[in-house]
Amino acid sequence: MSELTLVGVARRRLHALPRLWVDGALAAAITVVQLWPLISSASSTGRPWHWWGYMVAIGASLPLVWRRRAPVTVLAISLCTSALYDFADNVARQPIWYGVLVGFYTVAAYSSAGPRITMLVVATAGSLLTVGSWETALRGMVQVVAAYAIGRAAATSRAHAAALEERAARLERERQMEAERAAERERARIARDMHDILSHSVSLMVVQAEAGPVVVRSDPDKAEATFDAIASTGRDAMMQLRRMLGVLKDNEVSPRAPQPTIGDLPALAGQAGGTGLDVAFTESGEPRPLASDCAVAAYRITQEALTNIVKHSGADRADIRLTWEDHTLMIDITDNGTGAGRALPSGGNGLIGIRERAAACGGAATAGPRQDGPGFAVSVRLPLAAS
Repeated sequence: MSELTLVGVARRRLHALPRLWVDGALAAAITVVQLWPLISSASSTGRPWHWWGYMVAIGASLPLVWRRRAPVTVLAISLCTSALYDFADNVARQPIWYGVLVGFYTVAAYSSAGPRITMLVVATAGSLLTVGSWETALRGMVQVVAAYAIGRAAATSRAHAAALEERAARLERERQMEAERAAERERARIARDMHDILSHSVSLMVVQAEAGPVVVRSDPDKAEATFDAIASTGRDAMMQLRRMLGVLKDNEVSPRAPQPTIGDLPALAGQAGGTGLDVAFTESGEPRPLASDCAVAAYRITQEALTNIVKHSGADRADIRLTWEDHTLMIDITDNGTGAGRALPSGGNGLIGIRERAAACGGAATAGPRQDGPGFAVSVRLPLAAS
């Protein structure tokens, strides 16, 4: 472990201690230092040092226990008490009043501008008026200004650290909110996919099941194919639903299986053709790269349009046309049915879903009655991936 790491760990452990303990230990240490000249040396007169010196040294240091609770008061007590030291003749010389310096540091670090400037001016004026020599006064002023400057630096550092902590907390909250929004978007996407799967598969199965009793008597071979199509559609729906429900489980980490994309459209057209609907799939132009989300959207949009045709149009023919242009892919799904249709966005949830999927990819979708004959038309424009 590096020295910087050890220092950081020690600092965190020190900050975790109760303030009163830390300040009490500091006050005790400074009291020992202030008493040390009286303890370690003897008077030149041969007599013990005057008891007054001991009392002043203790009185100027012990109030530091409450330095962060009342910094100005503690500094004032320390200043006034230390100024009384020379009232007794037989006392040891005190090189530095550490209690006063710590008091100035605390005022500079924790007090507002008014009190700390006032204490600095009062202490400077007092030292000039009460100290006997200019050399001693200058030395005391330098020490006081240094303690004050260190205190202000500590306050600035603490404010900067607090700002960084607040910024980190804000970024963490934003990250959590973004994760929640991403989860909501993912669940909304899954809900749309489940709607498409269920609506499409169930519609095909219902149509095929309704046709089953008719063909079972007239064409047993076709009836068998119809029931096989129902079973195949049901298995495909169950597989896709099981995959999506696995994603929804909070405590299960499961890989996301590939979703059907634009390359699966011919198979989708063939599946819809099993209902008795004649579905034609045509493609023109040179196929170009398509973003993965757009490729999935192309499949889901076509799936929803075919579902609407099977459920509502009464059509016997549908056409799926893909037109590859320079920068866009056009998908046109039309039918020759007689069912009423309404243009986006005032149609049903399926049409709104088509519009939302196209818009999410940077494209657009329109839907409404055909202009060239009976039936309904869905036209989708999707952007191609940048090459």
